[in-house]
Amino acid sequence: MTALIVTGTDTGVGKTVVSAMLTLALNGVYWKPIQAGTADGTDRMRVAELTGLPESHFRTERYVLREALSPHLAAELDDMDIETETLELPTDIPPDCRLIVEGAGGVLVPLNRATLQVMLFARWRAPVILCARTTLGTINHTLLSLEALKQREIEVLGIIFVGNAMPDSERTIVEFGKTKRLGRLPMLPQLNATTLMKAFEANFDRRDFEAAYER
Repeated sequence: MTALIVTGTDTGVGKTVVSAMLTLALNGVYWKPIQAGTADGTDRMRVAELTGLPESHFRTERYVLREALSPHLAAELDDMDIETETLELPTDIPPDCRLIVEGAGGVLVPLNRATLQVMLFARWRAPVILCARTTLGTINHTLLSLEALKQREIEVLGIIFVGNAMPDSERTIVEFGKTKRLGRLPMLPQLNATTLMKAFEANFDRRDFEAAYER
């Protein structure tokens, strides 16, 4: 399966911007199966704006929920139930493209009253990239997220840090979590296709991501 799952230690860590960067850099097809919150548009719309890629690089959400809340609650408020057993990775991905799947919120967010998001990741069995802030508290949040993923035998490709450099926090997480540091996306004065590609080329090694598709 030529897919990568992008998730975060919690909401607002920058995983949509990371997903946009990876979609650009890896000739990706972006898919966010569950969108919670539409007041400012969807994350698919945001990634399309950031990348400038055509519609062929995007797949439609399975669930679009009005409120920016945990998906289980947002779905209940919309009188819906997220049927996770019907959520399957898209198969209509061109052979020269990579599926970039953005999760909703953090690793352990509930999708319904019986299923955590990490349980869906375990069923999909695709490598996971964990996005983590470099701010205070990130060590605890990131190590707990890694533990939740590894307990379910989910392959973690590595961590992408987001924010200003915090060398000791990054080193501590990588060493205790026994996980690869894929790189750090710094705060960018402008977000667009050009700045995201420059950030990828300056801070990441393409081979780390391509290796996931060769296994």
